[in-house]
Amino acid sequence: MVLIKGGHLDGAESVDLACTASGYFHIRGPRIATIHTHGTGCTLSSAIAANLALGLDDRDAIERARAYLEGAIRNAPGIGGGHGPLDHFWRGILKG
Repeated sequence: MVLIKGGHLDGAESVDLACTASGYFHIRGPRIATIHTHGTGCTLSSAIAANLALGLDDRDAIERARAYLEGAIRNAPGIGGGHGPLDHFWRGILKG
């Protein structure tokens, strides 16, 4: 599997291109206006790998990983002087 991320391109949508053994497909999502995107590539690849380990097919693994990443970006704590970190625990894991 190869995933070409479109997060740094222009436009209202973020469009990724996935190439798998069974073909290729696009995955689209809203572009989120924020600078707090430090670690998005590592987070996305780790989430995809975790979903594949759970037995999901390629497309479902990527779509679920992107949904997780979108939540992590939307809930970023907004700290730091530059491209701040994501909120990897936005689903409530380890939150008090």
